[in-house]
Amino acid sequence: MTNQSPPWSKAGPASYFPSIEKKYGRSITEWQQIIWACDLEKHMQIVNYLKSEYEVGHGHANALVHWTLAGNVAVEPASDA
Repeated sequence: MTNQSPPWSKAGPASYFPSIEKKYGRSITEWQQIIWACDLEKHMQIVNYLKSEYEVGHGHANALVHWTLAGNVAVEPASDA
């Protein structure tokens, strides 16, 4: 697994992450928790799950699933509190 945090890559699946977080109101960490908890293993099964259960668009769902199944883990940036 590879830990990654914002700012997200400007290329590949992670390039969608700022718009995903803004549009759906969940962090990438939260989306990954949803993906891991869904108990599905195949890429398209998970994409379809996100589309049907959370109304995520196909491109956004595909980016989340691809990046997650590739072994990446989103790490929330440390707060300055």
